[in-house]
Amino acid sequence: MYTITTIVLALKMASLAIVQGRSRVSTGIFVNPEDAVTFGGREAPEEAPEVQRAARAWRNDLENIPIFLILAWIYVAAGLSLTAFIVYCIIFMVCRIGHTICYLNSIQPWRTIFFTVGALTMLALIVHLFIGVVLA
Repeated sequence: MYTITTIVLALKMASLAIVQGRSRVSTGIFVNPEDAVTFGGREAPEEAPEVQRAARAWRNDLENIPIFLILAWIYVAAGLSLTAFIVYCIIFMVCRIGHTICYLNSIQPWRTIFFTVGALTMLALIVHLFIGVVLA
């Protein structure tokens, strides 16, 4: 389950890089002069709004996914409940994917709901680790 979770979340993050690249090409706006020349676009001081939105979603992933994966690794190493672990991973993956879809498409309140449920899932994992490892 840890491997599947890591792969799914890595692919989800990679998809944001693809979204950024496609947005740069489709808008023809590039912050790097060599990219503007190579792709026949124009140089601009900042990225197109679509690229900026995908970059913010990427940064949000960087604030959440690595922490979850570190905690999940500790959980696996501690040998705690497999059933609970599967639930934590599935909920977190669904929430991160949902959050990204909603972020890229400006969908509220679902973006916040997905973020909150994912964060609460990580908090539940932390509590489970604390009880199962620290207090055990």
